[in-house]
Amino acid sequence: MQLNGWAIVALIGSFAFASCAYSQPAPTGGPTPSPPGAKVEFVDLKDGAVIGPKTTVHFGLHGMGIAPAGTKKANSGHHHLLIDTDLPPLDQPIPNDENHLHFGGGQTEVELSLPPGPHTLQLLLGDADHVPHTPPIYSEKIHVTVVDSAVPPAPLAQTPVPGARHPSPAGARVYIVSPENGAYVPTTFTVRFGLEKMGVAPAGVDKANTGHHHLLIDAPLPPLDHPIPNDENHLHFGGGQTEATVTLPNGRHTLQLLLGDALHVPHQPPVYSNQIVVYVGMSPPVRAISPPVRRHRLPAHHHQPGVHKRTAEGGLTQLAQNQGSGLSKSMP
Repeated sequence: MQLNGWAIVALIGSFAFASCAYSQPAPTGGPTPSPPGAKVEFVDLKDGAVIGPKTTVHFGLHGMGIAPAGTKKANSGHHHLLIDTDLPPLDQPIPNDENHLHFGGGQTEVELSLPPGPHTLQLLLGDADHVPHTPPIYSEKIHVTVVDSAVPPAPLAQTPVPGARHPSPAGARVYIVSPENGAYVPTTFTVRFGLEKMGVAPAGVDKANTGHHHLLIDAPLPPLDHPIPNDENHLHFGGGQTEATVTLPNGRHTLQLLLGDALHVPHQPPVYSNQIVVYVGMSPPVRAISPPVRRHRLPAHHHQPGVHKRTAEGGLTQLAQNQGSGLSKSMP
């Protein structure tokens, strides 16, 4: 078979394209999967920004939740900030040094101190063991310039109206991962928070469809059109925390989560969990063991319908036979 010149060129081109596509597979991370559409980003920094020597950087996450290092929960991870470096090997634990900052406590912001001059920043999400997911979740690398005095921030496009409430998306849900309702716990225990269809953002960061957690202890829901109180019955987690270690006196206590916006005001509609009960420093009640039930053996003839039926049928047959014999004797 002979090929003309154009066919040979096309054939070589197709092989070259296939070879190029095959040599650039999609990046692969560790064994923990990430959901489709998940992404991480800088909330308030853009490529080319000019910042001061001390600048607070906020991290944004969509389509996944924040969980501290060591917490194995599906579709969650914690942040790592890469400074002046490229992405590390994506199937190994992320290094921990001055160029790879770890936020294993579930933090969603950092006060960054950098020397004057140009720098690069990039976010990379890690799983419970600090290994990137598959596919890996990382932001675009951005370039910033640090100057001795920070450029004043641009005014907000719209100042929130006092008392105005931010909308929450349909299906948003907050819940207590642990302990479970009715649990018996020690005096000091950890409460873990779960959030679906919204993101966690620190207090003061006004970003759509985000909020931060508040834990209500032995308290009903507060007024939902006012900032959530801040006291021993209303614990605030404005740093974006997704768990808390609490110490309570022995006895029965109630716990409930309530999400607040950048100004600690509940959303519209409000996003709050069911109230659960925990028993602190108490032992579960011992269940009494009931004595075995003694079953009396009944006589063989008791409650045996078949025997009675057969007896009745036999009686009727005998009666019919007697009646028949009597009739036959009376006939002439």
